Amino acid sequence: MSDQSLTLPSAVSEPQAADVEVNLSAGEIGQLSLWYLIWRRFLRNRLAVAATFVLLLLYLMVALAEFITPYDHLLSNEDFVARAPQLPRFRDAAGQFHLRPFVYGTTTELDTYNLDWVHKDDTSQMYPLKLFVKGVPYKLLGLFPSERHLYGVDEPGTVFLLGTDRLGRDLFSRIVFGGRISMTVGLIGVSLTILFGSVMGTISGYFGGPVDTVIQRFIELLMSFPAIALWAALAAAMPADITIVTRFFLISIILSLIGWTSLARQVRAKVLAFREMEFSSAATAAGASHFRIIMVHMLPNALSHIIVIATLAIPGMILAETALSFLGLGILPPAVSWGTLLQDAQTVGVVIKKPWLMLPGAFVIVSVLSFNFLGDGIRDAVDPFAL
Repeated sequence: MSDQSLTLPSAVSEPQAADVEVNLSAGEIGQLSLWYLIWRRFLRNRLAVAATFVLLLLYLMVALAEFITPYDHLLSNEDFVARAPQLPRFRDAAGQFHLRPFVYGTTTELDTYNLDWVHKDDTSQMYPLKLFVKGVPYKLLGLFPSERHLYGVDEPGTVFLLGTDRLGRDLFSRIVFGGRISMTVGLIGVSLTILFGSVMGTISGYFGGPVDTVIQRFIELLMSFPAIALWAALAAAMPADITIVTRFFLISIILSLIGWTSLARQVRAKVLAFREMEFSSAATAAGASHFRIIMVHMLPNALSHIIVIATLAIPGMILAETALSFLGLGILPPAVSWGTLLQDAQTVGVVIKKPWLMLPGAFVIVSVLSFNFLGDGIRDAVDPFAL
């Protein structure tokens, strides 16, 4: 063999270098756990990672709602009904720059054409924004008493960053407090969906025969009902005198009554495939009980798929709660959710004259998109054939 046949090129392209790196680290990759490999694949999806940070920020906001918001979300002020957002400014009407942001005061005028009070910025009144100001006493996380709020202004100034509603209540405070219900009802509903769907789907796929037939016909019966009509009927059947907390949990159960059917069918398909594989036959031949085969072999193998489906189902739960509350069949006042806030923007006239009342819908869109991106990222991470 000549010396030329042993000569290697002096430069290697980037794709070739990447292949070499993969080949050299193949032995090390084989020693890593499955969950660690999934985590590394997930971190490569920047959109999913960004969505995770957005969701963490939203949940942190709703958990610290009393501290984040400057006012009580139930506090009404008839002097500032439907007040437009007060935007923080750094430059005043005279063109002078201020290091500390400020908001203008409010002046009220009567619109004689529409017979409505109109609130405008009063450039003669300037109120600097301050951090960690004293305000209404509260208990942080329900445990620690405090009077400090993240931001605010000195009285008699006001700071309505997202405006006020038709009763003069701070819209930002109501959106943050409303997120507690809208974003947690999805988690509770999906938890019940996982419980019902994974158990029923596994039993149906593992035992088959008459058990599978009965469960599948029951699932088809539930799926044949119109979702909104069924939710509305069940929500309307709830007693009117129940507490807000009880109604919240009943709404979560109602949302999960139909949501589990799709997951059950997908888990059933997975279990049907796993039942014919060698590890299942070996466990049966070794004398393992049905319960052990299901808990040790079936459910763990379907766990990644269940997690993905659950993550993608949370947006559906949020939208369903928003729809029910918007129709007046979900969370009712004085409780607040994003759906109840959108009730103030049901007419075209309100949307045109007071467009800031549509801002709760923006939070719904952001949260739903974030959950969808997160679900896509998890799906790609657990799928060994994903690019």
